[in-house]
Amino acid sequence: MRNEVAKKQVALNSVELNSAALKESALRYAARTRENAMSIKKPMLGLVVGGTLGLLDGLSGFLVPSLAPLMASVITFSLLKGLISGIAIGYVSQLVHSMLVGILAGLAIGATLSLLVILQAGMASFWGIMLPGMLLGVIVGFATQKFGRGTKAQPALR
Repeated sequence: MRNEVAKKQVALNSVELNSAALKESALRYAARTRENAMSIKKPMLGLVVGGTLGLLDGLSGFLVPSLAPLMASVITFSLLKGLISGIAIGYVSQLVHSMLVGILAGLAIGATLSLLVILQAGMASFWGIMLPGMLLGVIVGFATQKFGRGTKAQPALR
């Protein structure tokens, strides 16, 4: 009876040691992957996310049959608007380190570039151009603040 209790105690201690070793191994792995994780600077992340969302915005023009003759220019200018707003939002996000300010700057930049497109295309499709542009700005502003890597602070020169 005593041997059985001793064997169970040894088995429990072994499980506890294995559990502690697994936890320690998992923590070391998490620290190592955090160090080696790919990080991308905020302007480049803004360029990628803005370009992707701009392209998707342009391709959504296929859902509107009246845009069929203009699809090449719709896709081109939506992509260009996404790229320009993405890189601009990325640079603003690099300067400020506030999620709210980054999102508001994205909203403002997206709205401004959308307004430029509206002035060229006409006021008939105001909300059809303005809302996706502002949504693109908000998403890029959030993504660059949340996932982008900022620059390291440079020491002051004397």
